Amino acid sequence: MRLDRTCTAFCRLSGTVLFLSAFSAPDACAAAARWKPEQNVEIVIPTSPGTGSDATGRWIQQLFREKKLVDVSATVVNKPGGATTVGTAYINQHPGNGHYILVTTLALLTSYITGAAKLNYTDTTPLAQIGTESVVFVVRAESRFTTARELADALKADPAGVVVAFANALGNQNHIAAAQVAKSVGANVKQMKVVVFNGSGEAVTALLGGHVDVITISASPVLQHLTAGKVRILAVSANQRLPGLLASVPTWKELGIASVSSNWRSVVGPRGMSEDQIAYWDDVFSKLVQLPEWKQDMEKKLVENTYLNARDTKKLMDTEYAELSKLLGDLGLAR
Repeated sequence: MRLDRTCTAFCRLSGTVLFLSAFSAPDACAAAARWKPEQNVEIVIPTSPGTGSDATGRWIQQLFREKKLVDVSATVVNKPGGATTVGTAYINQHPGNGHYILVTTLALLTSYITGAAKLNYTDTTPLAQIGTESVVFVVRAESRFTTARELADALKADPAGVVVAFANALGNQNHIAAAQVAKSVGANVKQMKVVVFNGSGEAVTALLGGHVDVITISASPVLQHLTAGKVRILAVSANQRLPGLLASVPTWKELGIASVSSNWRSVVGPRGMSEDQIAYWDDVFSKLVQLPEWKQDMEKKLVENTYLNARDTKKLMDTEYAELSKLLGDLGLAR
């Protein structure tokens, strides 16, 4: 603030001094006026604690602090519910305020297309895409399904006889993956029995408790249960097999079933953010994704590095919104 007052006073000098300073003063004032946070930053998560988005938000918070990427404090605030609407509505209580950022997923687009959410991605300010995860199909170790083919056959025979669970919205990437499998084998997608949870952690708990037959989810939240022998991953909705622990897991494409679906994690702000605010967060996230700690964590969680800056994230959302509108319409899931 003191620097701003100094700059203002300097820029108001009159006469010869102002004229002689014409070449340097504007640059000095512009540098002083460039936006940066002056109070606590809220990292808002539109899902419950324990989800993939929650883990991502808390990791971002930790790196903000440890690597001094942000000069002010940062806190994580969970606002689950309403298929991302609660979280999106919360940040938009602060329009044009760069101190609020939301870690979100593809559900930001799909929830609006299906009619589950009242706010669209256009009601936010896209800031960055920070990674992409493919959807996996997970069952308990004791499940009656031992292979992906058995699951597909069961969906074909009786789509209502298999309880499929996922988070956190109808029509999202997890729902799309399951619906694609059902449609590919000739089942009626609208007859599928699906259960939607507010977060992936809740879906995993339901699976482990035997309350649902299968969950469709990103790999990272179930890896610990996989290594503990509590779950099995039957297939992945990807163009090619995933590395590491999942190298032996087939893709649906290998089995002749058309199901390719993935989930990106992005960061958005409230509507109406200024260009200076966007530029600030562009700089922060471009540095974040280059950190060795970030890259190692991404590799460990089988997250693909698909970083995009604010401008390109907006372009991606524009493109995918059009594509998803058609896809969800074809699956009978659009409003």
